[in-house]
Amino acid sequence: MGKKIIATNRKARFNYELLETLEAGIVLDGGEVKSARSGGVNLKDGYVGLEKGEVFLYNINISPYKFTSGGLEKKYNPQRPRKLLLHKKEIIKLQNKVNEKGFAIVPTEIYFKNGLVKVEIAVAKGKKLWDKREAIKEREEKKRIRELEN
Repeated sequence: MGKKIIATNRKARFNYELLETLEAGIVLDGGEVKSARSGGVNLKDGYVGLEKGEVFLYNINISPYKFTSGGLEKKYNPQRPRKLLLHKKEIIKLQNKVNEKGFAIVPTEIYFKNGLVKVEIAVAKGKKLWDKREAIKEREEKKRIRELEN
């Protein structure tokens, strides 16, 4: 059984230079898993934070599952912090990277792997404005070349 991608963070690849990636488990409620299965996840403004030796995923939106019974939808917070499951060595490694100036941890993908929801997080360094302009130029050049070939 392979990996089924639920959501990708395309902004992360544009705004950051991704240096190293890790796979982490994520703690979700049953309704959140069902919502993720139906594609109700948005990673656009998400980021990863470290608190007291634990790793949390902030500012991602998992919309409420529409077939939830009872009054759960009233007290459901779609942007609540979600705990990520990593080994102690990986957490320490991330902590050391974040303490260096200019590094951040961003989520790049959420996917199902063998029936479990996983998050790919990346240690990233922010791109400067001119780096972004170069990326746009390269993308436009590749597009022009493809159009000329056809």
